[in-house]
Amino acid sequence: MNRSSQTSSRPSQFRWVICGLLFFATTINYIDRQILALLKPILDEQFHWNDFEYGMVNSAFQGAYAISLFFFGWFIDRFGTKIGYATSIAAWSLAAIGHALVFSVTGFFAARIALGLGEGGNFPAAIKATAQWFPKKERALATTLFNSGANVGAIIAPALVPLIAIHLGWQWAFIIAGIAGLIWLLAWFPLYHSLAESPYVSETERTHILSDQTTDSESDKPLSWAEVLRIPQTWSFIICKFLTDPVWWFFLIWLPDFFKKNRGLDIKNSWHLLVTIYAIVTVLSIAGGWLTGYLASSGWSVTRARKTSLLIAASMVVPIIFATSVDNWTAVLLIGLAGAAHQAWSANLFSTVSDMFPKNAIASVTGIGGTAGSLGGIGFPMLSGWLLLHYPSSGYAILFGICGFAYLIAFGINHLLAPTYTPIAKAQ
Repeated sequence: MNRSSQTSSRPSQFRWVICGLLFFATTINYIDRQILALLKPILDEQFHWNDFEYGMVNSAFQGAYAISLFFFGWFIDRFGTKIGYATSIAAWSLAAIGHALVFSVTGFFAARIALGLGEGGNFPAAIKATAQWFPKKERALATTLFNSGANVGAIIAPALVPLIAIHLGWQWAFIIAGIAGLIWLLAWFPLYHSLAESPYVSETERTHILSDQTTDSESDKPLSWAEVLRIPQTWSFIICKFLTDPVWWFFLIWLPDFFKKNRGLDIKNSWHLLVTIYAIVTVLSIAGGWLTGYLASSGWSVTRARKTSLLIAASMVVPIIFATSVDNWTAVLLIGLAGAAHQAWSANLFSTVSDMFPKNAIASVTGIGGTAGSLGGIGFPMLSGWLLLHYPSSGYAILFGICGFAYLIAFGINHLLAPTYTPIAKAQ
């Protein structure tokens, strides 16, 4: 029996297996990111570092991550999704394990740089894989599903990492996270192939995936950074990432402090509020990714469906401006709604890259935009700290106000630079 007849008999859903692989990689990614923060009380006693040194260790990660995104975008377009993603995860998994081998602040500084340099391949590779394995009308949903791994990681890490550290030692939290990434590679290599070469996809599913895709192939020569940066649509993505990614980092970094300073709740009394927020984000964000596909299936153009979803998501963040003046559970709902809107926004924004750019430029554009988002993620915490220091009574109100309107501003700029999401020429 030939391969065609074999694959035709298989269920036409293998693309969702690929989505599952991307989900688990993203979950591991976000668990790795949170381990250091969760172990801080233990490591404070181990290394006797001050808050400034701890902050510098985190800044080292963010800076390395920004550089890595820029590099990995080119690397993945040059060498392909399979090799690019595997290289990234192998690098960050070994870097995670390397944390267990350091015994000084300088060693942790180096380990965080190594982790940041490895992690930059996750989103460029995942977005490129989504573009290769899903038709345009399903990409936002697929992106939302794999990106929900960030929320799942935010829920799992606080439950597991402290237990591992208490019973096995803090080093094992890093070691187990690194091993999880290496195990993931054992599934990635046999399961992931290009769509044309995959032995697991039926002809019916292949036809469905290619129904609205362009014909450029992964073997085409990638666009140079200079070519990519001359295209206005590239800047529509870069600016949006710069303006909105810092909001998500703000949630990850400052929410425990918000509940402590604004509500008088320490982590022992606010953890259930934080878990509820990320549970809301996980559930509602999926609806945001589904909406674009539903509208496209109803006869809307990809541009109209995508822009409608982006505008709805941007509007859903606005109510967060009231988070400082309502009761605890209403604040949880407003922040959870904003977090879910961010993830829906992010999924659709990522998908605009695959809507407009040829496959040999998707990872590069995604990487450059991710770098811009990381640079914003470095600057916004500094602004947050300055505002909270100088305006302790109103600092969070100001910050939530900035978060609330950032997406509407970004949507307006995106619309000006990319009025439609139709495919662009390979060079302009």
